[in-house]
Amino acid sequence: MAASGSAQLPTLGDGAAMSSSAERRLGERIARELYRDPDYIDDPVLAEYVQGVWQPLLAAARLRGDLSSELEERFAWEIVLGRDRTVNAFALPGGYFGVHLGLIAVVSSRDELASVLGHELSHVTQRHISRLISKQSQQTPWMLGAMILGVLAASKNADAGNALIVGGQAVAAQSQLNFSRDMEREADRVGFGVMTQAGFDGHGFVSMFDKLQQASRLNDNGAYPYLRSHPLTTERIADMQTRQSLAVAGSGSDTLTPEHAMIAARARVLSNPGVDALRAFIAEAGGNQFATLASARRVGVLYGAVLAASQLRDFSHAKEYQERLTALVRSDASAARLSRLLAAEVALAEQDAPRAASVLRMTEGGHADDVSLARRPELFLAAQIATSMGRGGPDPALREVAQRLQVWLAAHPRDAQAWQLLSSAYAAQGQTLSAVRADAENQVARLDYAAALDRFKAAQELVRERRANNWAVDYIEASIVDTRKRQVELLFKEQSLDR
Repeated sequence: MAASGSAQLPTLGDGAAMSSSAERRLGERIARELYRDPDYIDDPVLAEYVQGVWQPLLAAARLRGDLSSELEERFAWEIVLGRDRTVNAFALPGGYFGVHLGLIAVVSSRDELASVLGHELSHVTQRHISRLISKQSQQTPWMLGAMILGVLAASKNADAGNALIVGGQAVAAQSQLNFSRDMEREADRVGFGVMTQAGFDGHGFVSMFDKLQQASRLNDNGAYPYLRSHPLTTERIADMQTRQSLAVAGSGSDTLTPEHAMIAARARVLSNPGVDALRAFIAEAGGNQFATLASARRVGVLYGAVLAASQLRDFSHAKEYQERLTALVRSDASAARLSRLLAAEVALAEQDAPRAASVLRMTEGGHADDVSLARRPELFLAAQIATSMGRGGPDPALREVAQRLQVWLAAHPRDAQAWQLLSSAYAAQGQTLSAVRADAENQVARLDYAAALDRFKAAQELVRERRANNWAVDYIEASIVDTRKRQVELLFKEQSLDR
């Protein structure tokens, strides 16, 4: 029913002039610069939470017929997190999406986050970006890509933006990020259908609109750039309220869960790294108002205090608040897991790797929990712990974590941080060739093919040196290096032609 109903509705993106492959290449050019941005962050805990919302949305769009097999194959469908504390999310060409930590910090539930991501997803599945680019036919797509980057930079730092865009080009670039009213309405309609199909409560769309409307009434002071690129209208708000009232509501989006409170607190702390802000997070946990807060909010405040204290290397306060947090979330499996991850993270920051390993591998009942290491946050923490404890040469813990990372990368070959951790694990074991190759793959995942080629060439030079000195050579690894270098050379040539 859902798929056939969706297929009968017209899409504003039909007949877009720009091919999907050209749009993907343009998106890669922009994404490559975002990966280099100091604000780019790949926090495994936050990324996992966002993916827990994102993947059901993709599956629902596929089921409804909004996401064609051709578009799914050609586009990236990747989310790039930014440390920026402003409330913003945006769709980019080729299926790349930006999400600021400020947005994660302000939403009250998975449903509200799903409403924003579903809306942005629909801009891409309906080919709105391609239509906007085709309107600017007098500009080359690659010039437009540079201007879009300029606008994104200017939204955070005017000087940085002015270095990339000048004069009338800024106006043209801004128009590429501002969708028409018809496109906004269609993204609302399709996004609402996608999020409810995925099992999220449609009330999240309405409550998110309420948040944005309140910010708009208070005269946006720059903290909500999402309002500028996605301006609210009375018609859009009324339409979403009507759609939600006609839908069967679920549990609602107004109840803050301990898990979401912890995620929001993490986003707030990581996007506010200043000393004064971190001290404020700690003070909130010890303030007079703490006892009056609802249970979930107390969990969030304690989580933020632990993380902030760790960032300030105030480990005595971190341990104090961690104990209170652990006791408060003991009966909530999801929140208890996040608490355990945080405790291991703090122990590692204190350079107490054995305690971090013990915390990470223990369930609430104190039993070894190797199965959990298949999840990204646990796996990455385990890799960092094993590397910090490694003494060089063969090491069972390092060998185990390297094997786990290889299994993960077989399913997620574009996970740059996993390649980086694998490179460190190899280097700690003295496997230099494998370490250099993994570092090259890390650069490939970040779309920096020039840097990747440099690393592959360094690996080949290492092989030649070992042969010249009659040292042992891993010929399987050397063969992989040669093959991957040739493949990346082709990607680099294609990337160079697009400049």
